Amino acid sequence: MILTLTLNPSLDRTIEIAALARGAVIRAAGARLDPGGKGVNVSRALLANGVAARAVVPFAGDEGAQLVRLLAAEGLDMVTVPVAGTTRSNVTLAEPDGTVTKINEPGPALSAAELDTIAETVLAAAHEADWVVASGSLPPEVPADVYARLCRRFAAAGLHVAVDTSGPALACVLAAGPALVKPNLDELAAVTGRPLARVGDVVEAAAGLRAAGARTVLASLGADGAVLVEDGGVWYGEAAVTEPRSSVGAGDAMLAGFLAAGGRGAPALAEALAWGAAAVRLPGSRMPGPADIDRAGVRTGLPDPARPLTVPHAPPVPEPVAPSSHG
Repeated sequence: MILTLTLNPSLDRTIEIAALARGAVIRAAGARLDPGGKGVNVSRALLANGVAARAVVPFAGDEGAQLVRLLAAEGLDMVTVPVAGTTRSNVTLAEPDGTVTKINEPGPALSAAELDTIAETVLAAAHEADWVVASGSLPPEVPADVYARLCRRFAAAGLHVAVDTSGPALACVLAAGPALVKPNLDELAAVTGRPLARVGDVVEAAAGLRAAGARTVLASLGADGAVLVEDGGVWYGEAAVTEPRSSVGAGDAMLAGFLAAGGRGAPALAEALAWGAAAVRLPGSRMPGPADIDRAGVRTGLPDPARPLTVPHAPPVPEPVAPSSHG
């Protein structure tokens, strides 16, 4: 069983438009409301494919209650934790060529006591779990080292910990030795401080994350596929998507597929790519089920270090790491 933790879940409204024009009145071609948050999406993808999963979901206010109702309607196995404030609502504008524009609210701040309650809830809910997935952005006022502290706490209980986050939170968690991290290109460039123009650059950057403490790195490269670097070797894979609809949640579906296939080696990478590509072909943040997944379109093998990336990524100005106020 795979347990997920989303510290900053959301209601995700996706609106399909012909084109984004600033300052104009735009008529929607379609709209949908989905429960959101990276860990929530991982659990939803696993559920859609018959893989045992459970989600720990902090919720706040009327929006949080609506989030819980949506998850319950999908049949998700979850443990909810009430917190103060209001669960965030996010809006995604999706264009026909797959371009998405996201507007994300910050979400409610979490106190030290609430974080401790959430951690205890995870441990209590994890009695049948092999993996704990801690993922997503941090709520306001939560220190950057929170995933590092949670990783150590969960690993001490015998759990494999996968972390999917960005910025200072990703930089901090590496020293805690997570079993898996799943950065995208932007996150990998930012945390390593190096430009990524070729597949070989990605492999070297991922190796740097392993040297810093992560045991396995699954780097998602968008349209360029993915790179897996682990003790057993290095693999590259890709899955073509001819008609993309929305990339929202595709990385979460990729992580879910990787863990569902055992979380190791080229076969797990292939499954991850198949699930991620399927999500890109679906509207909004809908997670793919068995009928959506096309494994025949996936190719994996040894990486070609000289292969250029479609869109090279340069590291942004480093973000400051906030000091911990929670001990």
